[in-house]
Amino acid sequence: MSYKYFLLFISLFLGSILCQGVSAQPRVKLVTVIVSPNHADWTYNKGESAEFKITVLKNEVPLNGIKVEYKIMPEKMDPIKSGTETIKKESVTVKSGKIKKAGFIRCLASVEVDGKEYHSTATAGFSPGKIEPTTQLPNDFKAFWNNAKKELAKIPVKPVLTLIPERCTDAVDVYHVRLDNIQGKIYGILCKPKKPGKYPAILHVPGAGVRPYYGDVENAAKGVITFQIGIHGIPVNLKPEVYNDLKAGVLRRYTLINLGDKDKYYYKRVYLGCVRAVDFIFGLDAFDGKNIAVTGGSQGGALSIITTGLDKRIKSLAALYPALCDLTGYLHGRAGGWPHLFRDEYTNKPEKIETSKYYDVVNFARFVKVPGWYSWGYNDPTCPPTSMYSAYNVIKAPKELHIFQETGHWSFPEQIEMRYEWLLKQLKK
Repeated sequence: MSYKYFLLFISLFLGSILCQGVSAQPRVKLVTVIVSPNHADWTYNKGESAEFKITVLKNEVPLNGIKVEYKIMPEKMDPIKSGTETIKKESVTVKSGKIKKAGFIRCLASVEVDGKEYHSTATAGFSPGKIEPTTQLPNDFKAFWNNAKKELAKIPVKPVLTLIPERCTDAVDVYHVRLDNIQGKIYGILCKPKKPGKYPAILHVPGAGVRPYYGDVENAAKGVITFQIGIHGIPVNLKPEVYNDLKAGVLRRYTLINLGDKDKYYYKRVYLGCVRAVDFIFGLDAFDGKNIAVTGGSQGGALSIITTGLDKRIKSLAALYPALCDLTGYLHGRAGGWPHLFRDEYTNKPEKIETSKYYDVVNFARFVKVPGWYSWGYNDPTCPPTSMYSAYNVIKAPKELHIFQETGHWSFPEQIEMRYEWLLKQLKK
């Protein structure tokens, strides 16, 4: 290539980069609404009243003369108080009134500036450690799942490992894995240190949805076997359009499939698939035979607790904002956990309610016997904190809860870093 054409190439390349930089829009909005509870930890005793200070900033400067519409409500419920206030001295304060029951109250504030609407939320917790679940433990819960595990044990694991060379590194081998499960297969991505030896393991269980997976190479490079699974019985290395088609088709609203029959409900093969993944890890020559943890967020947070409650081989767990907790909350006038099965009347059938008890995280949490790390935020709209505390509060094993109050259904990088630091410490004790 001549020097002239080289310079032309460089100028075009840099121009492309600069154009991309110019076109990339910031996610921060011009106007910011801030809702601040008057307790630094956003937590109160039941019987107290929370105060929410609402501030509106434009160009980082507080606005005055702005009308604020507010609603105060329990999560996912109708407002108990609402109104409109005008900001006169850089902020306005609204009060929840005395809250007599343990639970959460959310303040939603909305403003209109230059014809555009902006809003924000803050959530106050009232004696969250005293929240009790609404779901009940069936008398035959343990027998049901013990029989299901016996059913699974009759099926050989039959692992099929396929190396994925393009994902391997100097330190880690990466494989696509297929396992036999009840009613089909379980697929996942195994990341294994190349250096010969015996290693602890982390089982990654997935959040909700239908997607491919890529494995946890980073922790495998630190000397840990990692196995990340999908739950739908399909390979996890297909093209995106395959998952999009499934998500819009046969797997749309998979959480409702056969909900009226506890023996055929969709999640039965999912929960047992997690146990099957543990079977696979215990069959690996490189596994140390003892130290195994399970972790995930949302549906994965639920499956972390469920797998630990089902399988005594798990030695520790880390769960972020677990779903599927206290599903019957809506039948008792408060929020239930994702996927909000009983928020709509058409699902409120006796047989569906009964099935839910066998799949509710709360009832697996009762049987957790090992150390656990848990974390979520008060502002979560997907997994309401009332539902998550319902499960957490019944756990009798050693546990630690890390609240990041302002987070919704997401986590800070520091939160993720804290999770893995805790897990690795547990695995290498």
